[in-house]
Amino acid sequence: MQKIKINLGIIGCGRWGINHVKTAYNLLGENLTGVFDSNPKASAKVSEISQSIPFTTNKNDVIKNSDINGVIIATPAETHFELAKECLENGKHVLVEKPITLKSDEAKILVELAKSKNLQIMAGHVLLYHPAIRMIKKYVSEKIIGNLQYIYSNRLNLGAIRSEENILWSFAPHDISIIQHLTETNPIEVSSHGANFVQNGIEDTTITYLKYPNNVHAHIFVSWLHPFKEQRLVVIGDKGMMVFEDSLAKDKLKFYPKGFEKTDKGIQKFEGDFESVQFGEAQPLAEEHKHFYDCIINNKQPLTDGTHALEVLEILEQASERLKL
Repeated sequence: MQKIKINLGIIGCGRWGINHVKTAYNLLGENLTGVFDSNPKASAKVSEISQSIPFTTNKNDVIKNSDINGVIIATPAETHFELAKECLENGKHVLVEKPITLKSDEAKILVELAKSKNLQIMAGHVLLYHPAIRMIKKYVSEKIIGNLQYIYSNRLNLGAIRSEENILWSFAPHDISIIQHLTETNPIEVSSHGANFVQNGIEDTTITYLKYPNNVHAHIFVSWLHPFKEQRLVVIGDKGMMVFEDSLAKDKLKFYPKGFEKTDKGIQKFEGDFESVQFGEAQPLAEEHKHFYDCIINNKQPLTDGTHALEVLEILEQASERLKL
């Protein structure tokens, strides 16, 4: 890949942030211009990637550095709004991890601020850059599965339990983002149910139901109180069905020519053997980075732009309200 002419800063070098540092250094080399974390011990992790990466415990060394034109924010969600706002006010394009903020009103402020300054704001909904999701999108867009009818997603595991957010906010943004991407519209109805067992007031498991225009429906089942890991996405059309299970060793993405059709004998089932769909080995985080850089350099609208991130956030808020009923 030709070296991208961009100067990048990264804010946050925690469990996920350090992956951004590794990815950015692999793609940009010395154009990774500055990395910030409030914990001085993070310097050692950054040095393991390369001792040439400038590390600082002063966020202004990144935010107010006039050489830096793009910033990735990978800090706790409650800090996203203020950090992203500061970066935009200082003329930086911003990629902020999901959720973009914790309140839709704050996300709207960021979207308007970016627009007023002609800057890109993009959310880290990394699964939309997964080659398997891109292939599913192709099958939906080209109607290989026919008319879209139903989508469901299971994202289940044992731990790690968080005290600052429930399972809905921890796991479901991925799935909401994917469903929004596939349907290309907003739900007309949102409902959600959940239960807490480990910590009072923090749901360990939730089921969220989304109703979309044109009789398209979806549900999302997430839990960190589950005996085994399962990541399964099922997309159903009237001509076929797709199943993506990233936890499998092989045949992760399958197309099933199955369904029902009306005949002169009534409604008849049709089904054939599944086809394993190949989707390439591109790394989603690296693809997300490349897309961010490309949008900055060529002034393109990001796939996971502020508007998309706001839609996901508003659905999360609606689902959270339904959990209280």
